[in-house]
Amino acid sequence: MSEKNRTHAGAPLTGVRLLDLTTVIMGPFASHILADLGADVIKIESPEGDLLRQYRPSRSPGMSGVFLNLHRNKRSVVLDLKKKSHCVALDRLIAGADVFLHNIRPQAIARLGYTYERVRALNPDIIYCGAYGFAAAGPYGEKAAYDDLIQAGSGIAGLFAAIDGVPRYAPTVICDKLTGQAIAYAILAALFARARGGGGQAIEVPMFETTIEFNLVEHITGAAFVPPLGRAGFGRLLNMRRKPYRTADGYACILPYSDRNWQDFYEFTGRVEFKSDPRFTRLAERVQNIDILYAMIEEEAPKHSTAEWVAFCDRVSIPCMPVLSLDELEDDPQVIASGLFAEAEHPSEGRYRSVRRPVTFSADPFAIRRHAPRLGEHTEEVLAEAGLDRAEITAILGDVAAKARVDAPNPEPAGER
Repeated sequence: MSEKNRTHAGAPLTGVRLLDLTTVIMGPFASHILADLGADVIKIESPEGDLLRQYRPSRSPGMSGVFLNLHRNKRSVVLDLKKKSHCVALDRLIAGADVFLHNIRPQAIARLGYTYERVRALNPDIIYCGAYGFAAAGPYGEKAAYDDLIQAGSGIAGLFAAIDGVPRYAPTVICDKLTGQAIAYAILAALFARARGGGGQAIEVPMFETTIEFNLVEHITGAAFVPPLGRAGFGRLLNMRRKPYRTADGYACILPYSDRNWQDFYEFTGRVEFKSDPRFTRLAERVQNIDILYAMIEEEAPKHSTAEWVAFCDRVSIPCMPVLSLDELEDDPQVIASGLFAEAEHPSEGRYRSVRRPVTFSADPFAIRRHAPRLGEHTEEVLAEAGLDRAEITAILGDVAAKARVDAPNPEPAGER
């Protein structure tokens, strides 16, 4: 790696090069984590570019607000993998890479010629990660996968139906993001195994199965036993009264949890009849009667302002937080003190809000080493590093420019992943 492209010395993944062929959110979130940890992430894009570039609003085409944070600390290379010479260039990049990451369905990646067997032949020590919607061996292996689809199939949408009879999607791409984290930790584990002499290997991370595991951590409950001791589903979480409570001037999460918490809550609210009732003094009994307690909190919450609830709860160590809108987050005192938000200056897009890496390392203060790249911004630079000569690079740049002239802009995409 050239001196120009080295990360600062403390970055945990300094010297690791990752080729990222993923698009939209799931795979790019994984490479976002690894790029912030110091990896040299080379984003391989088609001449049309990642669909996420086209989301709105934006100040200029191909540089959406979502793209700015998700693709910082990465470099963009444009290759048209339908052209043999461009595949030759990718082969050269593979030979010098540590990780090859894609989210192309199994049959499609085989048609392109980039199965694990082929990539391993180019670089025996490479970590090859296929991020799929569904495990390749199953009947859904070639099914398209979007976050909504996985929420439906994994039981997440059904959790809402267990509460009030109507299935719904969580208003966030939860499956994409949790699978992105799974991809990141899987790659880190494989790199660690390789560093101990284990060599390269293939990793499969399926979004469907990953989300089911995630969903069942607490919801497996009685279904963990054979034969079952009850249905799957964690009762306290599936109670329709489990919600933020309306206070005198807003909403808050008020969450007495321990025995001491509840005793303090009964005292503060004057509901002393609960203090010695055997249904509510200990955790095991409270869980069986939680609906009554949640109804009581709902009755009491409007008697005080949100600030009064937070002050009381903080004083006696009852978990409590005001309900904040997305627009209110950056004004929260904890967020301000931790420096989570900052402003940065993009060379072409101007000022933008950056959300720093939340995990901190004492030897690696967070830094934006590179702002999110424009489409193909680093094609020439990266291909030169891979050893392509001037004529090869010029031909590839010419192909990309010609295709850009004839292709119409992408419409704003309607889905994720």
